[in-house]
Amino acid sequence: QFPGDHVMVLGSGVYRIGSSVEFDWCAVNCIRTLREMGRKTIMVNYNPETVSTDYDMCDRLYFDEISFETVMDIYTMESPSGIILSMGGQLPNNIAMDLHRQQAVILGTSPDSIDSAENRFKFSRLLDTLSINQPRWKELSTVEAALAFCEEAGYPCLIRPSYVLSGAAMNVALNKHELENFLSQATAVSKDYPVVISKFILEAKEIDVDAVARDGEVVCMAVSEHVENAGVHSGDATLVTPPQDLNEETLAKIKSICCAIGRALEVTGPFNIQLIAKDNHLKVIECNARVSRSFPFVSKALDYDFIATATKVIMGEPVEAVDVIAGCGKVAVKVPVFSFSRLHGADVLLGVEMASTGEVACFGEDRYEAYLKAQLSTGFQIPKKNILISIGSFKHKNELIPTMQTLEKLGYQLFASMGTADFYNEHNFKVKSVDWPYEDTEDEHCRNGEQRTI
Repeated sequence: QFPGDHVMVLGSGVYRIGSSVEFDWCAVNCIRTLREMGRKTIMVNYNPETVSTDYDMCDRLYFDEISFETVMDIYTMESPSGIILSMGGQLPNNIAMDLHRQQAVILGTSPDSIDSAENRFKFSRLLDTLSINQPRWKELSTVEAALAFCEEAGYPCLIRPSYVLSGAAMNVALNKHELENFLSQATAVSKDYPVVISKFILEAKEIDVDAVARDGEVVCMAVSEHVENAGVHSGDATLVTPPQDLNEETLAKIKSICCAIGRALEVTGPFNIQLIAKDNHLKVIECNARVSRSFPFVSKALDYDFIATATKVIMGEPVEAVDVIAGCGKVAVKVPVFSFSRLHGADVLLGVEMASTGEVACFGEDRYEAYLKAQLSTGFQIPKKNILISIGSFKHKNELIPTMQTLEKLGYQLFASMGTADFYNEHNFKVKSVDWPYEDTEDEHCRNGEQRTI
């Protein structure tokens, strides 16, 4: 029997870097809210690790792949009142336009608006029409045009494919050779959609905005600051909410930008915006008309269920607009967990493509307490005696001087790679230099029994 009045929710599919339990939390909360509203639910997902595929979670469960053909077959058979795409991360968004072309009823933000946000070229053009600042950009048409743009705008430049999750094939090119190499990767990943090249801004702060809107009008909003500078993927970054370093003027600008983009895309449901701030200027990097991996974090940190609100909005229920940016008197910090030690040859340097395999969030009276709790929860141990330091640029070495003074006062024995040790010894620190070759030398007798590589 197929009664035809169910609401169909698409899950996030397999767990992998960039798409994990955060999206399942959103899908589960969506289903629970629908059931509380008295609606019958259909869940489509194919990951036995998820809670959304528990037999008692929904009224009808389809344990099948989330592809256009499969979803359309289920839709035709079940004749549901509509499909909710925005709770399952990137995978459901990727088939939004295909479902729309087959006249499937999409609940929430329209597929045309989803495409306007996901398609890098359309979104960059939209920001230009709204007079909202963004890094200088150009759509990739030919390699020659890309090279000319990068020469004119200046390196580094960021290559950004459309319709990808966790920064797949997104890269920062520092020179012509890297640009040509990364362009071939990006066009392979994003064959049917444009690849955009934009100027990569160094030493900028990144800000995440998670919001829910109804017919383009924002109902609730959360703002999270990144501890790391822009250029580290938001899934790998340390997030702090409520924001601690943003003044009222900057927050007002962020709200204004968020409301303008929400209206332009006529968002109904959840959406996420990423911005960068430098010298008190804000620029928008991207927008996704779906939940982001930080929705569960902000919902718990601010003690307000963004997913329940988004579900009610999508289903046309009345919802009062609330201001929850300031939180509930506590600071929450989310830190990433990495598996580099288990992956032989893994590159431990973070970049615009996501690498973390988990995360921990903790509350504190202030951000320092919350950050320390979160780090200790990941298995990090506070050093007892020795600390090895290796810092890249002259600017970063300078910035660390006050911290070095604190470490010396605490009685730590400091070690450093050759260049870093030279710098700090010149600044009257007692730092022991360590020969730190990139690879182990196989010649044992040359070492005199000492381990040279740390």
